[in-house]
Amino acid sequence: MPPLTSHELLSRLKKGKPVPAILLLGAEPYLRDLCRAQLIDQYVAEAARTWAVSRFSAERGDIEAALDQAQTLPMLSPQQVVFLENSEAIEEFADKKREDAVELLQSYLADPAPFTVLVLEAAQLDQRMKLSKLLVEKSLVVTVGLGDDPNQRNAAAVALARSLAKEQGVEFEKGAAEDLAECVSADLQRLKTEIEKLATFAGERKTILLEDVASMVIAERTTTVWEMADMIASRQGKRALDFLHRLLRSGEEPIFLLGGLLFMYRKLIEASEVKGAVNGWQAARALQMAPEKAELAVRNARKISQPRLLAGVRAFQLADNRLKGGSENPRAVMEFLIAELTAPETR
Repeated sequence: MPPLTSHELLSRLKKGKPVPAILLLGAEPYLRDLCRAQLIDQYVAEAARTWAVSRFSAERGDIEAALDQAQTLPMLSPQQVVFLENSEAIEEFADKKREDAVELLQSYLADPAPFTVLVLEAAQLDQRMKLSKLLVEKSLVVTVGLGDDPNQRNAAAVALARSLAKEQGVEFEKGAAEDLAECVSADLQRLKTEIEKLATFAGERKTILLEDVASMVIAERTTTVWEMADMIASRQGKRALDFLHRLLRSGEEPIFLLGGLLFMYRKLIEASEVKGAVNGWQAARALQMAPEKAELAVRNARKISQPRLLAGVRAFQLADNRLKGGSENPRAVMEFLIAELTAPETR
């Protein structure tokens, strides 16, 4: 059967038919997390999730361990969900190791355990490879990506925006959902966050207006505040000030620009707590961000000491007070903030 969307998966699960194996195929963290939550809610009671939900990684070579768990009766639950992340890593194994892994999967999928839902996750698969052909044939394929076509990505983001707004009890004015999707560059996790903020702002009006999106959401088009993260981490003060001036000349309001920079800085602080070697997708799950930005956040956070991060928070608080006070030049306030964030670290 053709691949399902993340929303079609929920309808499929509600029919109650057993699904022994599912392939979550795509690179969108929000959609993948949505499918994970749906699967866990459907098959495992909350009290049993410690024992009946397992996570493994093909990248770490956990294939055999995952399949052993899939064939082991779960504790305190009639069914279990076993996740095997990074399944695309199998395609990169050496020939013998790859063949062995595919044979293990083939053997299991020929006679899957009736009490297990095996969920394989892959950002992408080579359709010419044996692994891809096996998983497409033997599992229920669910697309958790937006595709590469910008128009399709934007259309999917607009549809999701309307759905999320409905859940918040609000609706979009004509054209507002399209503007929001463009502003967040179809980043679905940020889309969800912005809709929650806009719904609160709309209040009893129950309608998100075009002017709400324009005033409350910072656009991410050709330039982005995330470009500032690397400049701050490496103390490139002149480059950061030049970048700030470009943003201000393009029409960004200082108060909203400060909000975007503060969001970025808070994510740097969160990223500083992420331990060990992580790739973009792992960082995305930890930080609830798009993979490329999450990986950038982790990389730059590790260049900044904890005292310097905390000093940056104080600098943001001071800048916020100055801008809201209305007595100082907004451009000068932003310039002073950037100068503080990129200043050499004192002993």
